[in-house]
Amino acid sequence: MGELEKEVQYIKGVGPTRAKSLNKLGIYTLEDLITYYPRDYEDRSKVQTIASTVDGEKCTIEGTAVTSVSMRMIGRCRSIEKLIIKDETESCTITWFNQPYIKNQIHRGDRYRFFGKMSVKGGNRELNSPVFDIIEKNNNTGKIIPVYPLIYEVKPTTIRNVIQNGLELAGNLEETMPDYIVDKYKLMSYNEATKQIHFPNDFENFRKARRRLVFDELLSMQLGLLKLRGENNREVKGIKYNKDAKMSDVISDLPFKLTGAQLRVLEEINSDMEKDKPMNRLLQGDVGSGKTIVAMISAYKAVKSGYQVVILAPTMILAKQHLANFNRILEDYGITCEGLVGGMTAKQKREALERIESGETDIIIGTHAILEENVNFKKLGLVVTDEQHRFGVKQRSTVIAKGDNPDVLVMTATPIPRTLALILYGDLDISIIDELPPNRKEVQTVAVSKKMENRVNDFVKKEVDSGRQCYVVCPLVEESEEEDMAKLIPATVLAEKYKNEIFKDYRVECLHGKMKSKEKDEIMTRFKNREIDILVSTTVIEVGVDVPNASIMIIENAERFGLAQLHQLRGRVGRGEYKSYCILKCAGGSEATKERMDIMTKTDDGFVIAEKDLELRGSGDFFGTKQHGIPEFKIANLFQDMEALKEVQALAMQIIAEDPKLESSQNIKLSKLVEKCFTSKEEITI
Repeated sequence: MGELEKEVQYIKGVGPTRAKSLNKLGIYTLEDLITYYPRDYEDRSKVQTIASTVDGEKCTIEGTAVTSVSMRMIGRCRSIEKLIIKDETESCTITWFNQPYIKNQIHRGDRYRFFGKMSVKGGNRELNSPVFDIIEKNNNTGKIIPVYPLIYEVKPTTIRNVIQNGLELAGNLEETMPDYIVDKYKLMSYNEATKQIHFPNDFENFRKARRRLVFDELLSMQLGLLKLRGENNREVKGIKYNKDAKMSDVISDLPFKLTGAQLRVLEEINSDMEKDKPMNRLLQGDVGSGKTIVAMISAYKAVKSGYQVVILAPTMILAKQHLANFNRILEDYGITCEGLVGGMTAKQKREALERIESGETDIIIGTHAILEENVNFKKLGLVVTDEQHRFGVKQRSTVIAKGDNPDVLVMTATPIPRTLALILYGDLDISIIDELPPNRKEVQTVAVSKKMENRVNDFVKKEVDSGRQCYVVCPLVEESEEEDMAKLIPATVLAEKYKNEIFKDYRVECLHGKMKSKEKDEIMTRFKNREIDILVSTTVIEVGVDVPNASIMIIENAERFGLAQLHQLRGRVGRGEYKSYCILKCAGGSEATKERMDIMTKTDDGFVIAEKDLELRGSGDFFGTKQHGIPEFKIANLFQDMEALKEVQALAMQIIAEDPKLESSQNIKLSKLVEKCFTSKEEITI
């Protein structure tokens, strides 16, 4: 195992400089290297006759060089190399660019194998920039070749060679799964699977290798989640709330009607709260579906039953927004709400803590400040976590531990397909608000190319002149040195361009995550108060305050965002009485981009979008640690591997039921697998 911890720079073919490039791919050790799985494969094993090749398709051909390699210079530094080969069916021209060394590698009369993209024009065939081998060798052709996600500094041949060296250095890898599981599920050994996933003998071996590695990832995740959530401890006594504290008292007084979905969810929550088992409920609802009022009415019942409530918000400005909304609705019922956020003076905080500890404050709304040790409650009964994926299990547990088995309601605007949510949140009852309030305006969504820049700018001016406001979201804060990011305009640069050139007669400000909390809050407050016309931002506004007057959301380089994130950003507008628009500006015109933008323009159903996002991008991106905190998947795809996930969940539940702490001798390997999967992350956010 110690060998796997060896730094990558000491592996043959790497060295200090190349190690820095590999570090950018998340590869620091030998183990990182051999678990850096291919994203795709090229089948170069099937040799075609030249006559059977098709225009535009990649192919492997064999032929005899009937000429030597000719070279023609274009200017001082560029060259074109050409060769003609022939098989028993036809001849083909082979063309390379700026590869003069090939002249010495190919000899007339010898036979070679080539792999590249075929061009057929007027009956003439040409293979452009192929890789090649002499017939006796299979370095670049004659086999299945792995394709890795890369950056421009690391060439495909380099990563393949380095991984090959890494696998040789690693030797026979220790089995990570107990024998009884390997035998029962007929799994390929871990050692063989790791080798076959990189360099499969054939696609049957690839499928077996992938099945094994997916099984490992999903099982370790499921076991870890079941352990973390205390799946084995369901007999805890909770709070049984007063049936006389009726939610209907608030519902009937509201100045608006709740949707059928909100009422259904409140019935489910009310039923939970009146049982003596702690409530553990996940509330999913699209952006603007009305989750906050549901939390408010639930809090009312808890307070009227004699308990305190905590509302945990991810940002200071969202906490302040909740505080204002809670006060507006609940102060008429004699309920006191108080904010507890960073930035309070020592005196303000001390006095607030005294009121909370004495029970004078009924509802405490705040950010991470609530997690601090000196925050004590008199009688905590309900913990509500808003945007649950931004808080970790440990953080949420810290608040829960401040009460005596309080009820827990976790809310998210990130739609997760229901079947997936049932598996990922196995011990949480799930409520879904699948209906938007009738006053929510539909957001008209259009996808445009960079050519439409001037028209978009004119449209923004027209809307702002009518009194509206505009969000502009960029994927970057500042300029990047990465080649694939260099073409993106960062938020700071675009804001300056808007201020000094395009929108110099308008009030433009920039907002991004590198700013201090106080500065961010100040800018958002000014935007809400209509003191800013155009707010150029990063995705920091994805979870933000309601600005009913904002009617335009422009997303720069929309192809860089996931569908679920685009939908979240779109939800920032359409929150008032005005017709609202979301403009997706795309730099690329690939088929994948067109398909994704087509989905965004045709549906505003967050669950449909989330399912499609999961299908198109895979679960590594959708449920990555940065976004949701579930351990990063290197190979599993929760959409593609749904059947495997169901199979693994049943196994995990059986294992945990029999061995809750994974302490038995037969499960020692599983315990190590789970520990490795979960403790490698700073904080698991579920």
